[in-house]
Amino acid sequence: MADTTTRRTVLGGMAAGAALATAGGLTTAGDAQARQRRRPRTDGPEIGILLYDGYSLLDPTGPAEVLSRLPGATVTMIGQRRGAVRTDTRDVAILADRSIDEVERLDVLLVPGAGADGTVNAMNNPALLSWIRRTNRSTRWTVSVCTGSLVLAAAGLLTGGEATTHWASADYLSTTFDVTYLPARYVRSGKIITAAGVSAGVDMALYLAAQMAGETVARAIQLAVEYDPRPPFDSGNAAEAAPELKEMALRLLEASQAR
Repeated sequence: MADTTTRRTVLGGMAAGAALATAGGLTTAGDAQARQRRRPRTDGPEIGILLYDGYSLLDPTGPAEVLSRLPGATVTMIGQRRGAVRTDTRDVAILADRSIDEVERLDVLLVPGAGADGTVNAMNNPALLSWIRRTNRSTRWTVSVCTGSLVLAAAGLLTGGEATTHWASADYLSTTFDVTYLPARYVRSGKIITAAGVSAGVDMALYLAAQMAGETVARAIQLAVEYDPRPPFDSGNAAEAAPELKEMALRLLEASQAR
């Protein structure tokens, strides 16, 4: 091919041309480097996603893909310390750009779920729980994905409310804490939204996007990320799954987290 294919040309030459004309023409290497650096944006919501050791990969990244498309939004990965934080399978790590000590206020706080060890450790981590409680005081929304709801419950944020979680943790949530479990894709209780297991975080994020920016924007984001799930199997609902399939699912999770 004579011309180099770029993301800009793939997503639409006319839009790219208009953007270049507005900017005054050609860009330089310095301009490209500047775009790659994180720039603070103060005209939109500040969204923080907590990373702790052993989280499940899609729990933070699925919602981040949606919420980062909100107009003016800034999405920041936050850890107990700055640096790489590994997933439950130990195969992948995401960089936490900020530590919890560096973040005092957020518009949205998202707490992901994790494997068994990661969830239990987070639930028994006084520093994390204290930071979650403190940050929640000023958030517009506090949300969780999967067993992240157990962490919110351990922090005392779900007491007396309704919530959902991964199907395998439903009984534990409702019997250990003063929380009413609902077998829904996501559940809103005041400013707190909890999502069911892993992939449900994307649905929750689109709902949250609609609450923050309106349904039209949320629909446009859904189209932008082409979220039109049509899985090859109808086996994602635990309420309809055979016992042997549930047992296999739990074995697969346990094995993948024991590597």
